[in-house]
Amino acid sequence: MHRSGFVNIIGNPNVGKSTLMNALVGERLSIITSKAQTTRHRIMGIVNGDDFQIVYSDTPGILKPSYRLQESMMKFVVGALRDADVILYVTDTVERGDEASERILDGIAASGIPTIVVINKIDLSEQQALEALAEKWRSRLPGADVVPVSALNGFNIGGLFDLILAKLPEGAPYYPKDTLTDRTIRFFASEIIREKIFLNYQKEIPYSVEIGIDEYKEEPGIDRISATIYVARESQKGIIIGHKGEMLKKVGTAARLELEKFLGKKVFLQLYVKVNDNWRDSDSQLRRFGYAE
Repeated sequence: MHRSGFVNIIGNPNVGKSTLMNALVGERLSIITSKAQTTRHRIMGIVNGDDFQIVYSDTPGILKPSYRLQESMMKFVVGALRDADVILYVTDTVERGDEASERILDGIAASGIPTIVVINKIDLSEQQALEALAEKWRSRLPGADVVPVSALNGFNIGGLFDLILAKLPEGAPYYPKDTLTDRTIRFFASEIIREKIFLNYQKEIPYSVEIGIDEYKEEPGIDRISATIYVARESQKGIIIGHKGEMLKKVGTAARLELEKFLGKKVFLQLYVKVNDNWRDSDSQLRRFGYAE
């Protein structure tokens, strides 16, 4: 008997969805920062065994869209409700829902799809409070399993995995057994660069940036990557570059070191900065960056 299916990870911003995805897959596929809304795309990570294949899908955090980019991000979330075999709704011990998340929860309740509520960051909560929180979620999503975890510390990830596997339908694998993800190396290169921007800049800057990989050459012993950091306004270009180019150099060094770790080989990375006026509200630019068809 072989089990196979799509396990889609949904939840509000900053509850640890990407950390959980990486813990379940055993690889660093989704970028992680302390800032909300770092995940923009839907990213698949595939776990294979002799008698199973689990296709995990990390999605952007649930939000009320303020511009076209966020509308596209929410389409990834809604799409994840339609094609899931199992839904992981991730929450934590402190987050509070809003109107947008309540609508998604109503959709989950009406879908009939097997659902697991994952209460993350339980190391930050007392046992009594955790039990009350679990009971609240059992009332909100009757029929769902409620599983406490600490994705960062790896607590109960094995128990969650066993429960997911038990809920998967029987079936043949969807992808070749040696497949880890549906994304390309170019995609992960752009995500690693974007992560370093989230870690090194404040306020609106990280949310106004997109990365384009202009050239990617694989050579024996080294990969040569040329990438452009696109910003939404002229004033942001100088901030990204910094005084005498110091900030751009800092980001480039951090991204290169992370890429070398990810790829297991040397990397030569060139970064450029260009203004792409208000790309977050442009349908053509969103299509270019893979957010819309």
